[in-house]
Parts: sequence; structure tokens; C-alpha cells
Amino acid sequence: MEIEIPGRMPGINDIVKDAKRGRGKYQPYAIAKKEWTETVAWCAKKLPAYNKIDIEITWYEPNRRRDPDNIAGGGCKVIMDGLVMAGTIKDDSQKYVRSIKHNFDVDKDNPRVEIAIEEAGR
Repeated sequence: MEIEIPGRMPGINDIVKDAKRGRGKYQPYAIAKKEWTETVAWCAKKLPAYNKIDIEITWYEPNRRRDPDNIAGGGCKVIMDGLVMAGTIKDDSQKYVRSIKHNFDVDKDNPRVEIAIEEAGR
């Protein structure tokens, strides 16, 4: 099964920057994480529930400026949390996730994330 998340997800550098800006009740990272996690969960609601998954994530960036580890480090967290929120997997621990593969490409007109999920062992 596949789903598509529109837009450019936050990278790890964005997350660190937002975490440093937070003061008191204003926590930009928590706000962004909640919004992106809910977006992923909404897109994933059509997926069935899986026992254990292999997941392949293709990141379409508007250009090649961000490093792959920056892209995947930030976005992967919200993707996995969104899949849990949607009920696609029970948890994002190794008990339920066998593998995560990342691919990177450029689409300046349509940045997005495409996620392919299979039951592990198939």
C-alpha cells in the first residue's frame, strides 16, 4: 500500500532550531510535530493495520540543498508517529518495524513524501 504526504516535511535542522526557540508554553517544535503527525495520520487512515512492516520512504524535495540525513531525520519521526496514530501499526518500535528504506529525489513543482508499506516477511 502507498500513501502520499504533500509538501516539504521539517528536517532535523528545523526541529533543532524550533526546539531552541521554545520558551514557556510556546513550543514551536511541539506545534509543528503535532501538525505533521496529524497530517500523516489523516493520509494513512485508508491503510490497513499491519503486524510488522517494511517501509520505503521517497522524499521529493524542491531542490538538492538539504542533506539526506537532515531530511530523513526530521520527517521519519513524524511519519512513524502518524502511522501509529492512524492505527496502521501498534507502535514504532523494532517489534513492529523491521526495516525503513529512504530514497531521495527532486520535484521542484510538487515536493512530497511517498510512503510504501508492506507486511514484513512478504
